[in-house]
Amino acid sequence: MQMEHYLDFAKDLAQQAGRKMVDAKQSAQFKCRYKQGHELVTSVDLDIDDLLCRAINEAFPNHYILSEESSPNFCFHDISEQDWVWVIDPIDGTVNFAHNHMHVAISIGLIHQEKRVLGVVYAPFLNELFWAEKGQGAYLNEEKLSVSSEIDLKKALVATGFPYVKNELEPLLKQMHNILKNCQDIRRNGSAALDLCWVAAGRLEAYYETVKPWDMAAGALIAAEAGAQIGYYSSKPNMSKNWPHELRSDHLLVAAPDLYQAIYELLIDE
Repeated sequence: MQMEHYLDFAKDLAQQAGRKMVDAKQSAQFKCRYKQGHELVTSVDLDIDDLLCRAINEAFPNHYILSEESSPNFCFHDISEQDWVWVIDPIDGTVNFAHNHMHVAISIGLIHQEKRVLGVVYAPFLNELFWAEKGQGAYLNEEKLSVSSEIDLKKALVATGFPYVKNELEPLLKQMHNILKNCQDIRRNGSAALDLCWVAAGRLEAYYETVKPWDMAAGALIAAEAGAQIGYYSSKPNMSKNWPHELRSDHLLVAAPDLYQAIYELLIDE
């Protein structure tokens, strides 16, 4: 019953945030700026972050919140010492939002004792609510999801993304070359959370990228519950080596099980 309560709360909260996002887009009354000189953030990101954090703090005052906007410089120890951690991204796909693209989502994940237990990803402009509870399957609105059954690598549609800082493009371009040469095609949709959900829905065979925990905490559970295999295409020292394993988000590879190994071999950098 407790998890059902958390799930209902997260779904309702994501939809509230979605309405705020749609209203802001329709009114066109929002501001844009760049944090750290290169990463776009809008006033709507901050408004939705405030909505999410206030609601979680009011409902669950003893829970910890890890948010892209409120706690970008979090410490591993902050999380490891917490029983319950909400991992949120108020707008996943901020560049898309600012440019009037529809591939945008609110992402809300819940971690219990360092394990992903709940994920909700809502795409308000598409009216698609993806959600999952650990051990209970993954859903789009009320339809149960299952990953692609494709077994032919040449028919695999693969998604990825690119970093804001463009100083290490050579290995990324090599990986893209390998994917394009051996798979059907590649997509760069601009929202990691939705790319993970699209793997869950069988719209993509795989997704790979280095992201942040708030980009993937909810979507990774949704993909896993739909049958996807989750792993990493590098074992080298990384920015998240001390994080709880299920929040490790660099060199992330999520794919339909029958294609995971073949795609992994195209990406591995060792």
